[in-house]
Amino acid sequence: MHQLDDFLDYLRLNRNVSVHTMDAYRRDLNQFLGVVTDVVGKSQSKLKPSDLDAQAVRAFMAYLFRDGQARSSVARKLSALRAFTRFLRREGWIERDPAILAVSPKREQKVPAHLSVDEMSRLLETPDKSVPLGRRDHAILELLYASGLRLSELVDLDLEDINLNARMVRVMGKGGKERLVPFNTTTVEALRIWLNDRAKFRKSKATNSRQVRSGRSKTQQKRTKRGSVSEPLFVNARGGRFTGRSVQRLVAKYVASCSTRLGISPHALRHSFATHLLERGADLRAIQELLGHAKLSTTQRYTHINVGQLLDVYRKSHPREKDG
Repeated sequence: MHQLDDFLDYLRLNRNVSVHTMDAYRRDLNQFLGVVTDVVGKSQSKLKPSDLDAQAVRAFMAYLFRDGQARSSVARKLSALRAFTRFLRREGWIERDPAILAVSPKREQKVPAHLSVDEMSRLLETPDKSVPLGRRDHAILELLYASGLRLSELVDLDLEDINLNARMVRVMGKGGKERLVPFNTTTVEALRIWLNDRAKFRKSKATNSRQVRSGRSKTQQKRTKRGSVSEPLFVNARGGRFTGRSVQRLVAKYVASCSTRLGISPHALRHSFATHLLERGADLRAIQELLGHAKLSTTQRYTHINVGQLLDVYRKSHPREKDG
């Protein structure tokens, strides 16, 4: 169905969405079209926009619930579908929007996985700092926790994005929005040590590339704003850019060696960052800016305060409570 490709091109060219968001839209909408093929008895290549009617939307929703999809996943897939059907109607492919009356399920209010301050301290001390790759891993964990970066933001960092003297990192977030995020002195120290090791890995990479052409081609290489080939901040043992999957593996490895907690991912360190700031009195809107969230409601899902904390704030803040 070529209209799906047209829609994805529209998102890429006009909405400036990230590669990860594009992949999510593609997966969700291909899943929807797969359900439609069963409903109308056609192959996906022969589907027409008119086949995407209210019955097809209802069938898709029913399929998601039968499949036991989480409410948050159903809501995300429905959001992608609504964007697609709005596009089809705006472009004149359909007369009516079949998804306009579809109701998103109420999202569960789950407390995001995070580590306590003590658990976080133990995790940061777990890497073996007597070896270069251990020092790299220590710098990665320090920066993730110090700045609350997304996984994709971390692996996309280049040398020019880090200012050690100012203790700031320049981040390109979702939707191509740039922001500056501070980090602390322990992170500065960890990064300085890693940068000394990093130079050796990149030198080895340059030597090997003269013998065997590997990694990205010239046209695929990431480039800086000035047009020069980028220099990744974090690299692997071969000198290439460190990947998100590799960061996930190293976080899982170090969490397993210092804790019995499950479900702790790089994103859980972002949750920990936001939670610990809020617990120590940081303003929610300031945390929103640090995390790079477009909506305050998104930030609120990353943070949580227990009843004891709420009572403590109330007793310290309410004038009548003080009098009592």
